[in-house]
Amino acid sequence: MNIKELTGEMHKFVRAQGWYEHDSPRPQTLRNLAISLSLEAGEVLEHFQWNDDQPDVDELGDELADVTLYLLQIASVAGIDLEQAVMNKLDRNYGRSWDG
Repeated sequence: MNIKELTGEMHKFVRAQGWYEHDSPRPQTLRNLAISLSLEAGEVLEHFQWNDDQPDVDELGDELADVTLYLLQIASVAGIDLEQAVMNKLDRNYGRSWDG
């Protein structure tokens, strides 16, 4: 499955929950989605807080999936081709110097 297909599955789920409806208690605005992405990223960090042991991979995987879903949704709602944005960023990064 590629990014476009994953994005489609994410939209299918969000629509099934009614979250794209005008009167949704969870409006899917870019602001709300960005906040949710940050909160989910914080939940990833919780698996490493106070502990250097390997986290439970299933639980960590769930949190990473949440981060990915919000990222896909933000990109889609904002009209960003995430695959192209990643490739553009990688191209720019190849030209950067990381030391000094």
